[in-house]
Amino acid sequence: MQVEIKNLRIAFESRGKRFEAVRGLSLSLDREKLGIVGESGSGKSLTARALMRLLPNTAQVTAERMTLDGQDILSRSEKEMRKIRGRRVGFILQDPKYSLNPVKTIGTQIVEALKEHCDYSRSERRDKAFELLEQVKIRDVKRVFGAYPHEISGGMGQRAMIAMMLGPDPEMLIADEPTSALDATVQAEILRLIDELVETRGMGLILISHDLPLVSHFCDRVSVMYMGQVMEEMQASELLRAQHPYTRGLLNCMPSLLHPQKRLPVLERDPAWLEEIRA
Repeated sequence: MQVEIKNLRIAFESRGKRFEAVRGLSLSLDREKLGIVGESGSGKSLTARALMRLLPNTAQVTAERMTLDGQDILSRSEKEMRKIRGRRVGFILQDPKYSLNPVKTIGTQIVEALKEHCDYSRSERRDKAFELLEQVKIRDVKRVFGAYPHEISGGMGQRAMIAMMLGPDPEMLIADEPTSALDATVQAEILRLIDELVETRGMGLILISHDLPLVSHFCDRVSVMYMGQVMEEMQASELLRAQHPYTRGLLNCMPSLLHPQKRLPVLERDPAWLEEIRA
């Protein structure tokens, strides 16, 4: 699947004032792993939600071009978008506590996704759900299938979310901070799992994260966002040699076991960066 976004702008109005949260963003993606990094509020998640047409009606979204395999996303009807969401593009959200329905079992929710997008019989949907839970390396599949979200751990819930998204066999996966609510050990397991599944299925991946080293390890290419715009884009292997002062500032603010510091530096923002964005 090919994704093309050119000059995407997302704005909100409140009390007569207009705020532009994404300002002329452009990016492209083929069957590769793209990492989008930046501070909170830089527009990473808004960009992903705009691509899936999941922003509220109060959002003003415009773009010169925003396509999936040449199909214009902005002109698609809601009925057409429902065929794209889940079926062609899977979306893994940040925290399974808020993404999973608390009054339905894990198995029911996976089966619902299969019923919506796949032509399986009732028994085939159940068998496929078991298979998906096994693929995301859940050991006690029967117990998790019949469990409610509050009866399983955060890591297990995230695995269930991944299984649900993979059920319809999408061509691309968007993972929006998929490990932010998990501890460090589980984070590594979940990311290895996503990486393995993306590789074996030949999917494209957009990984949204605050963690620059993590993205450099798991992605092919990295886009660095600031104030709603891409400030720098590079191959993931080149991230530590980034040139833009904003990217350098983000890297310098991260603690290192190899080079410990008594006090981490604070990122100093240059007003000239905003001029770059306006230009």
